[in-house]
Amino acid sequence: MPLDTQFVYRLEAALHLYRIHDGIALLAGAQDELGGLHSGTPEAGRILLLYAQWIDAGFGDYRLLLPLLERFPAECRKSLPFSDYVRVRMAGAFADFARGELDAAIETLGAILRIGGDLSDPGLEALAHFWKGRAHRKNGEYEAALQDIVRAHELARDKDRFFAALIEIQHSWLLFQKGETRDAERLLNRAESVLKATDHYVALANIESARGRIVRRSGQYAEALRHFAKAVEIYARRDPNHANLARTLVNSAYVRRLLALQMHRQIDAEARSGRSRARSAGRSAAAQQTAFLRYQEICREAVQELAQARRIYALHAKSDGIGKVSLSLGYLHLDRGEMESAEREAGEAYRIGTEQKDRILMARARILQCAIENAHVEEQTGDAADIGSHANRARQFGEEALMLAHGTQNRRLLAGACIARGTTAANDFFQDWETARAFAAEATGLIGPGDRDQAVEDLAALKSRIVRASGIDDVLRSWSEGFVGSKTFQQVVEEFAEIVIPRVWIRQDRKISRVAASLSISPKKVRRILRNAGYIGSREHLAGEDGSHSEAHSE
Repeated sequence: MPLDTQFVYRLEAALHLYRIHDGIALLAGAQDELGGLHSGTPEAGRILLLYAQWIDAGFGDYRLLLPLLERFPAECRKSLPFSDYVRVRMAGAFADFARGELDAAIETLGAILRIGGDLSDPGLEALAHFWKGRAHRKNGEYEAALQDIVRAHELARDKDRFFAALIEIQHSWLLFQKGETRDAERLLNRAESVLKATDHYVALANIESARGRIVRRSGQYAEALRHFAKAVEIYARRDPNHANLARTLVNSAYVRRLLALQMHRQIDAEARSGRSRARSAGRSAAAQQTAFLRYQEICREAVQELAQARRIYALHAKSDGIGKVSLSLGYLHLDRGEMESAEREAGEAYRIGTEQKDRILMARARILQCAIENAHVEEQTGDAADIGSHANRARQFGEEALMLAHGTQNRRLLAGACIARGTTAANDFFQDWETARAFAAEATGLIGPGDRDQAVEDLAALKSRIVRASGIDDVLRSWSEGFVGSKTFQQVVEEFAEIVIPRVWIRQDRKISRVAASLSISPKKVRRILRNAGYIGSREHLAGEDGSHSEAHSE
């Protein structure tokens, strides 16, 4: 198919009306001609920018543009008509954006907008703002992104209702990040009402995926999975290997991980309390086993989704996407106590983030690495020197996460970094309650009132730990000043033992025999006090006084 005026007109008309199937058919029939595009082709700049827009709409990926852009070197661009020059630079900016060169894309599009008055083309100006806003958003610069997206919408709304609807999807996401969930949902609904008359399946799936993320944050995990599954089905109508489909699979896997965490906590809580053994008429051992098998199944489903996402991202050479896959796998490994695997995936995510200059990915990787090091501290892996090393690495990773998060306008990311740093301050090594309290307070101010997801649970756990420790301090201070209330001396002794013995047990690698020897008391009493304080279950308590049975379980 020749790249003549008729071809360009038909391609532009298909894009304007979002007849995606028709446009892709036109492009597929002109691949040989498009492959030969060069600076001497009539209307070369117009065709090149159209090609970039169609790639953005779902035709292939940015790598199709790269060899064509090489045929428009800087020296030849100067001889192009001004409108073609601008369009070639915009196509180059899109390629930079698509491959993660965000600062370069922002700089180029900013330069184009500064000369926008000479273009006399509101459509081009709207497109430049749209792409620039998305680049700012991906860079974590949400206020700048919002300014560009709002301006793009102002320019497009009266001239191109389909493009205006596409812009509203981006606007919705930015409002969601600001905590304005109702307005975000309203924009998504309005955009869908316009775009459902088209076959722009990528945009329609983006809407469904955005809804999944919104309800996920409110803690509606099953509903989030339904939205993500619907998004995957819609993406597949256009391309079963679309990069955005991979992004949705990562989001879905993350929700499955949260569901698995909830189930695992319930199983652990029942095991610690002994209720599953005591209630023969209730949750039987078989039901407990069924729950555990379901937990394993959810984890497998998450891993399968991440494997599919990794494969798709690799097809598109999307390193940042692969980094997100590694991050999610790292958390799954951490949840299951697979520390080495978790460390490997977290390190890979940080490496990719560094290569891509992706501060958000780098910060998230550091938060995960902080959590891994804190897990080592809590589980007392290694000797005393190892525990100190793990604690100090946790603090280092937490501080780096804070620094990186402060370099963005992502409030949730900063909240996560504050929780990580506060959790480190509150771990068994540092027990720095003032620092932990300060970071918990900062995180509280960053999390929205309607949020009900994992970040809220992590913050609640941190606050609970601080309160328990602060309560202990208050008790000891009161005793030192002679205030014991109506307690007998024996009650004070018993309460003091429940404060001291668990901490000695933690320091002694959770070995009951060591605690008994250190404090010159019987292992049976150590076990009883640990059980009463909620640190071990009844199975350990029923073991003999030699400590052999309980040692196996307490380690």
